[in-house]
This record gives sequence, structure tokens and C-alpha cells, in this order.
Amino acid sequence: MLEKLGEILRKATDKIANAIFLDKGLVDSVVKDLERALIEADVNIILVKELSDKIRKAAVDERIKGIEKKEHVIKLLHDQLTAILGEYRPLSLRKGKNEQNRIMFLGLYGAGKTTTVAKLGNYYAKRGNKVALVGLDVHRPAAPEQLKQIADKNKLQSFVDFQEKNPVKLWKKYEKELDEFNLVFIDTAGRHALDKELIEEIKVLNKAINPTEIILIMPADIGQAAKKQTREFLEAVKISGVVITRMDSTAKGGGALTACAETRAPVYFITTGEKINDIEEFNPKTFLSRLLGMGDLETLMEKIRSVTDEGKQKEIEAQISEGNLSLEDVIEQVKSMSSLGGFEKIKSMIPGLGSAKIPENLLESQEAKISKWEHIMKSMTQEERKNPELLEKQTSRIARIAQGAGIHGSDVRALLKQYKLLNEMIKSGKGGLGGIENMSHGLDQKQLQKLAKKFGKAKGMRF
Repeated sequence: MLEKLGEILRKATDKIANAIFLDKGLVDSVVKDLERALIEADVNIILVKELSDKIRKAAVDERIKGIEKKEHVIKLLHDQLTAILGEYRPLSLRKGKNEQNRIMFLGLYGAGKTTTVAKLGNYYAKRGNKVALVGLDVHRPAAPEQLKQIADKNKLQSFVDFQEKNPVKLWKKYEKELDEFNLVFIDTAGRHALDKELIEEIKVLNKAINPTEIILIMPADIGQAAKKQTREFLEAVKISGVVITRMDSTAKGGGALTACAETRAPVYFITTGEKINDIEEFNPKTFLSRLLGMGDLETLMEKIRSVTDEGKQKEIEAQISEGNLSLEDVIEQVKSMSSLGGFEKIKSMIPGLGSAKIPENLLESQEAKISKWEHIMKSMTQEERKNPELLEKQTSRIARIAQGAGIHGSDVRALLKQYKLLNEMIKSGKGGLGGIENMSHGLDQKQLQKLAKKFGKAKGMRF
């Protein structure tokens, strides 16, 4: 996301840090590059000018000398960019024994409201909450079915009705059943524009539901128009925060983020793809850290928690300590990494790897490879799956498996080679994806890069 802006920001800070003298020519060059990149990212031109003026003023401030001046300018750049992205205000849930969080979602057509409701439901369910998804979009015929399908696929509880066309009656129908859930996400209807009819429906639902939070879902590709839309919704109802969708597919994300900051509407989450786990909490400081190539291990850990089954991870850690990790266990770990979006999605979170070039078709080819691996395993005995080392010197076993799977023996050998590489990587991580969380606090940048290189090598990449 905002890849070009990140590249320019990294070059600008490097240029300042490596300069012998911070003269006017260098400052003007850096500022022009920054202005161009920020404007291309759709950041408001007035904000861009304010940032430029502050950097120029700091660079000629005679009270600050030498190296201190360079550090001062870089810190100023970082602080000002963080400021225009807004404050970090995470979504706060009530945690009392008998307290329920009712979160109502608003948004116009095409914003990705229904899929975002499901993504957030999955996000919080993985963190120990008892989550319910309620479909009150009675105007778009496909909405109830869409919500139910995504909920069923991800083992979430949904409440939808395909016949009822009154959203308040629908809410009353399920209200008693929802008492057992501590977190209720409510999908409401959208329109092509915020018209009187939609405002009236929102107000009626607001009175009936009495939500603890009202969140606006808005696509990143509307750019600076986000400010107008946010203000219109703020005037109609008291929205408490925003989720910005499609941050992966547009350069206008900078406009949407800064526009929300201008209206003082906190951005709680951003979505970065179509998969259920492509959602992350928005923190301006860590977001900027990734743009500057400094990584964001905190968000990476959150993503790992979203795709990792805690019980399964403990089981794998126990098997690693005994030295008997099976072929199925290793492939399961690779599938977990793929559900994070593949290495391309997480590399910006690992310090020093944000600018690494990854082949565009890597994720697709890796998913196809996993499918082939699973097909090969079906032709193996239980003993062979648990101890793949049995196959290394027994060509008869490899030939039997290849024949059963309808593939070449070379494909089986390729799987065994991948198993050895991945097995080594997972063991070095002391528990696979779950173990990365525990070990990350004790690793320096070189160790993290070494771990990333192992993963890249296992996927056929080179750094």
C-alpha cells in the first residue's frame, strides 16, 4: 500500500541522514520529492505545504548545529507525517461480566461493508470474544446470503432473514438470542448517497439497537472526498470511528487517511485485501514505520494471532521439543502463512525487508503447490506422513506414492526437499508462526532478516 510514497520517504530520510552538510539545495531537493509523493498519494495540498514549510524552517534554524540538525529534521518529518495521519485511538470494548458491545456499521454501496463486518467478526472471535453477526441490510437482495456464507465458512454465528424487509422487526426478532454474545456486529443497508431515507433508517435503528459504537465503512479510493462523506455521516448520526477498506489497491489511501484525521474521526482499522484475515488495526506510528522501511512487528504479531489456532500451536511446539514434526504439521504452517497473504503482505512488517522485490505470482504458485502437496500426502501411509525421512533412500516408496497420486517421482522428492527446509525454519522459530510471537522480542534486525531469508529460501525466493 502507498508503495511509492514509502520509497520516497525512505530515500528522503537516507539523503538527510547521509549528508555531510544540510544546505538549502539538499533541503529543497528533499522537500520537492516529498511534495510530489504526498500529492500523488492524494494528501491534501494545504497539509503538504504546511509540512514543507516546517521542514524548510527547521533546516535553516541556526540554533541547531551539525548532526543534531539532521536528527532534528528527520524527527520533525516523522512527527509531522504521524500528525497528519491522525491520533491512535483503538476501538475500545466493554469488558464487564454482563456488558454487551453492540457495534453498528454504516456505509454507502460498494464500500465493502458486509465483508468488513465478517472480517472484524473473525478478528475478534480469534481473540476470545463470543461474536454474532446480524444482517439488517434488507434492501440489497444478496446481502443476507453474502453475510451468511462468509460467516459459515469461517465458523461465525450469523443471524439473517431472507423474507423480512423491516430492519427494526428483524432486530427485535433476534434480540433475545443475542444476549449470550458479548460482541454483536450489525450490518445495515447502504445507498448510492446519504439521502433522507437512509438517514431516517439509521436514526430509527440507532434508537432500537442503542449501539455502543457506530462505525463508518469507507473505501480508500475515494481519497480526499472521504472528508466530505465523513462530515455528512457525522452530522446525521454520531459515528465513533471509521474503517477504511481497499488500502491495498489504490494510491489514494493517503487522502482517505488524512481526510479522516482532519474531521477528527479516528480510523480504527484498515483492510488490505479480499481474504478474511486482510484487516489490521490502524496505528499511525506503526503504519508510518512500515512506510519508512522500519517494520511493524506489533501488527505482524496481531496478524499471526488471527490465523493461528492456539491449541494446535501448543501441540506443534510440544512435537518440536520432542523432535518429531510431521509432514502434515509443516504444511499446515505454510497454509497459515498463506492465509496471512503470503510473504509479500508481511515483508513490510519485518525491519529491513520492506523494499525486497517479490515475484507477483508467488502467492498463486505457492497455493497451487500446497494443493499438490496435500494430494501427494493422500497416497502416503500414516507412518510416512509422520516420518518423511523414511522416504529419503527408498525409491520404491517414492515410486508407489507417485503412481498413487498420478505424478512424477521428482514431485515427491521436491516435496521432501521443501519439508526439510521448512522444518528447519519452523524449528528455528521455536514453534512456527505462534513461536515467532514469543521470539520476536529477543531478536535484533539481523536475526529477523535471517529468519525471513529462510522463509524466502523455502519459497524459492532470493534476497
